[in-house]
Amino acid sequence: MTEFTAALRGNRRPPAKTRARPSAWDVALALAVLVVQSLLALSVRHDGSSPDALGWALLVVSALALVSRRTAPTATTVVVVLAVGPYHSLDYAHFATVPAGVVALYALAVGAAACRSLVALSAIVGVMAVLMSNSPDEQALPEMMRSSGWLLAVVVIGIAVRTHRNYVAAIVERAERTERTREEEAARRVAEERLRIARDLHDLLAHSIMLIGVQTSVAAHVLVADPDRLDRDAVAKALDSIADTCRDARAELRTTLGVLRAGEAKPATDATRPPPGLAGLARPG
Repeated sequence: MTEFTAALRGNRRPPAKTRARPSAWDVALALAVLVVQSLLALSVRHDGSSPDALGWALLVVSALALVSRRTAPTATTVVVVLAVGPYHSLDYAHFATVPAGVVALYALAVGAAACRSLVALSAIVGVMAVLMSNSPDEQALPEMMRSSGWLLAVVVIGIAVRTHRNYVAAIVERAERTERTREEEAARRVAEERLRIARDLHDLLAHSIMLIGVQTSVAAHVLVADPDRLDRDAVAKALDSIADTCRDARAELRTTLGVLRAGEAKPATDATRPPPGLAGLARPG
């Protein structure tokens, strides 16, 4: 519901790609509108006079302004209104400018906030009502008011499309944010686990090395204290203790590495086997 409320308010900016420079599709659409408007100006009868040079210039401006309908929808709508207003005031073929007005209003409703689109529609209908009220044709104003309903429908459709796009974008953004949070949490847990393992290995190796050092000192003391009365049993016992400590440390280290490798989600290979002992090491050449 939060995403839908934000989308309905229309506060979300359109994606960056819709604010880039006009594309070939924009130019093609503007040219297509120009062709349609030209055909309407030439074929429609009893709907104002045929446009002269000024009328054709206004038709061209209203159509070509649509090139920037996605990059600058508000400015495009203003240009279209400034071209269509004088066109209608000069009593040219009125129906010929409908395509440009419809496309501009739709682009404004999709690319701008809903309140801006409704204000623009109200201003356009008001200006057109004033212009048509001065027309000698008594049916011009009623006809314009009937056609304004289609403009309102276009604006409503554009607002609905914008709301839907913003809603989908909000859901996608929320999903991406949740995924980033999940990944960051997983990375934090991995870092904490690595730190814990590093501390455990440090404590294990430090304790083993300390024992080896003490036992080595004892063996050295026995050898140096009284060489003539050497206690071979004491020396052998000290050396055996050193060997036992080394074996215990290596076994603990091998167990820890085995647990780490088992959690790496990799197929069982030689890399997951315990490290070789001294006999498995290659002899130096």
